[in-house]
Amino acid sequence: MTQEKRYLECEKLWVYAMLIFVAGFYGGYTLSVRGGVFCNAQTGNIALFGMALGTGNWRKALYYLIPMSGYLLGSMISEAIPRHIRRFGLRWDTLLTLIEILVVAVMGFIPASVPNQICQVTINFICAMQYNTFRQAEGIGSATTFCTNHTRMLGSNLVRIIFRSGEYPDAFEKVKSHGVMLLCFLLGTVGSAFLCLHFSVHTIWFALIPLGILFADLLKADLTTEKDKLTTTPGGH
Repeated sequence: MTQEKRYLECEKLWVYAMLIFVAGFYGGYTLSVRGGVFCNAQTGNIALFGMALGTGNWRKALYYLIPMSGYLLGSMISEAIPRHIRRFGLRWDTLLTLIEILVVAVMGFIPASVPNQICQVTINFICAMQYNTFRQAEGIGSATTFCTNHTRMLGSNLVRIIFRSGEYPDAFEKVKSHGVMLLCFLLGTVGSAFLCLHFSVHTIWFALIPLGILFADLLKADLTTEKDKLTTTPGGH
């Protein structure tokens, strides 16, 4: 059996690369035309929440509870639902991709006059579900919504290759995996920023292309090649 076949379709590196490309696209979108904030993770919101508490700005502190709660809810839902979805002949990973498609399609219709917080919290929610669902790309721990850990692991494994290659035989594979993820996130952000110059809030619809490709591939796997593996748990769970 080849190494490629040992992994579920939802664990393949190319799937993760497409997902983090979309995440980079989300980041470029919200930073460019939806309030100038990064909604894929919560470190910034938690820091701003703490600053608001520290300065006694209670109203602002209450606001930051909204995106933080949205992210928390997304994580909880993506943890609770998967085991109940399999009875319908689909994996949660596949259904989540469909949910993202529907959310992105609707988001593109929301005019710029509507408060940016609506789109921001929506992306908080779907990114939390994506981050909690897709955890390992071909056995390597991977985040699909932000780059901090990929940057750390790329640097760490480059040092292992250069100075301690004999001790870490898998270092090259990790460099490749994390490097691909970083590059795809960057490309998604570049593409989003460029398209926002021309299509403004409707730019989000371009994310439907990679999401559509992913959904078709995962759905095919669920219904054909991996129909007998619906109860198999992806790595990292």
